[in-house]
Amino acid sequence: MSLSLQLPFELSLLLFLLSLVLLSFKQAFSKKARLPPSPPKLPFIGNLHQLGRLPHRSLRALAEKHGPLMLLHLGQVPTLIVSSAEMAREIIRTHDHIFSSRPSLKVAKILFFDGMDVGFAPYGEYWRYAKKLCIMHLLSNKKVHSFRLAREEEVAFMIRNISRASLTPDPVNVSEILHAFASDMLCRVVSGKLFREGGRDNLFRELVKEGSALLGEFRLEDYFPSLAWMGVFLGMNVRARRNAEEWSGVLDEVIKEHADQVDEKHEEDFVDALLSLQKDPGADLALTKEDIKALLLASSLTSF
Repeated sequence: MSLSLQLPFELSLLLFLLSLVLLSFKQAFSKKARLPPSPPKLPFIGNLHQLGRLPHRSLRALAEKHGPLMLLHLGQVPTLIVSSAEMAREIIRTHDHIFSSRPSLKVAKILFFDGMDVGFAPYGEYWRYAKKLCIMHLLSNKKVHSFRLAREEEVAFMIRNISRASLTPDPVNVSEILHAFASDMLCRVVSGKLFREGGRDNLFRELVKEGSALLGEFRLEDYFPSLAWMGVFLGMNVRARRNAEEWSGVLDEVIKEHADQVDEKHEEDFVDALLSLQKDPGADLALTKEDIKALLLASSLTSF
């Protein structure tokens, strides 16, 4: 009697498992059928070998063959390539909420205090609030106009540097001077005149240059997530952590200096605005110190 009951149970279990397998195959096939056209890929590296030294030209050639909406596999990461204004408009206007968030990159999480800046924070309430703060206190017409004197002083400072450099027999590196001007201008808008105290402007430029280089480097784990564990042995994140620690120390000093002179009359900057909002009980969201540092760092790195 027990054997006769056991057989139907085992048969039912077998049929149930078989149904699950067939269903998973069906879902995988249906998903694959709905994917955009894709060039043939190699095992493991996907389509990375097809990008070449000039990726923009390689992508154009692939788009001419496979269409304006194309799926590439950059290592283990499926990537949608949009190559026409019509498709870009469809994505930006109709499906903006789907494509609003950037990929979660390890280096961005390290540099921007768990990715809490405007550029890498996931789409949601915090991102909308951070974007609103940047527009109101950095990019609005009123704020841009208020920075006019600062811009004029920084331009005059840059011209003096060019004049001094031209007196020497060595060639003048105008690109380096312009990069320094862009970095100094942004740092002044973000943190005021205090950024030059004790040679801090030179430290700012070094940290900005290193941080920008880290964000632009090829990182194995971004294309092969399954190999992220190798980062411990290759030291891929050591430089990023060192840069983040140096930034954290500098920004702690800047925030403390602004907090200490809160009652003094001075050139109002982004740090002042964020500290004021942090104390405001009616603010839309409560800003932590790490949030403030992430927003300040992101604003400073925009120059490169």
